[in-house]
Amino acid sequence: MPLGPLSGFTIAITADRRADEQASLVARRGGEVVHAPVIRTLPLGEEGGTRSATEELVARPADVLVVSTALGLRSWLSAAAGLGLETDLLAALAGTEIVARGHKAVGAVVAAGFSAGVPLPEATYEAIVATFAGRPATHADGRPVRVAVQLDGHDSGGLAARLGAMGFDVVPVPVYRWDLPDDQGPAERLVAAVADARVDAVTFTSAHAVGNFGLVAERLGLLDEVRAACGPDRVAVIAVGPVTAGRARALGLADPCEPASPRLGAMVQALAAAFTPRSLALDLRRHAVRLQGRLVLVGDAEPVALTDRERSVLEVLSERQGAVVSKGALLQRVWSGDGDEHVVEVTVARLRRRLGPAGDSIETVVRRGYRLAAS
Repeated sequence: MPLGPLSGFTIAITADRRADEQASLVARRGGEVVHAPVIRTLPLGEEGGTRSATEELVARPADVLVVSTALGLRSWLSAAAGLGLETDLLAALAGTEIVARGHKAVGAVVAAGFSAGVPLPEATYEAIVATFAGRPATHADGRPVRVAVQLDGHDSGGLAARLGAMGFDVVPVPVYRWDLPDDQGPAERLVAAVADARVDAVTFTSAHAVGNFGLVAERLGLLDEVRAACGPDRVAVIAVGPVTAGRARALGLADPCEPASPRLGAMVQALAAAFTPRSLALDLRRHAVRLQGRLVLVGDAEPVALTDRERSVLEVLSERQGAVVSKGALLQRVWSGDGDEHVVEVTVARLRRRLGPAGDSIETVVRRGYRLAAS
């Protein structure tokens, strides 16, 4: 039976929004999903400053609107409708220049019926700052250029303060905030699974989710273990775009993979591509064997799930196919030296059964160890 590119692999999803869509995309490619949000998106509404900022811009429209996130623009317009201010807000923004941070924000601008903002070369706040650094902060009559900044769930990289320091008249527009989940138990279990390498990849769709993940790991005393576990040959770190990837690097998560386009579908495609090299093809006594994650496929038979120990034993033997690997060496590599050689014997016996007709390719070399027979 054909395997999908993610068959045999377990993917940890940290998102709160669109998590079901992401899980469906992973499952279509054969992956198993562990989901626990490390972030919670809370609308601010009337009491959180959305009303006052909107009324201020209705009374005196901005010259430029910075759209930080697609979610932020959609949520702002929805909140304005709930406050009875949508018509006035749309009229106030009708002649406003729009600068959108990246392609998703541009899509939201177009969907809202505005003229398309110009996507920046990089979807980063530094790119926005560089854009404004190259333009005057005042009109010809000396009035400061008014800039409305739709904030993300944190502080948009200090963008409002930085533009204000340049001399622009800045109106921050808070729409939602990011927080930790009320029940952090699932997030804690996900972090522990990453630290123990019980998942094969962890995905992040926002930089703040990376930050929250790090906070949970640090509180559990597992941040060093997480950093050691994450890497291209163990737990792959998958980020939706450059800002998220940059936050992952800053946290010490090595070599995050990111798609060419910062979109959810492209991220899952990049995830699948990253796991293609992890599929191992073996020819064992003229049986075609494919090891992919926790699944082993022998010929045309149904794939069989291996335990982590069984998979590791087969991987170690395959590294030196035809050479003898001692029980002591297997114990050290697979069990980190914890236990005795009897556990190696039991695991090898189970692995032989899992391999079916190819099981006798694992040969016992008396008093020396085991050898994976080359065809």
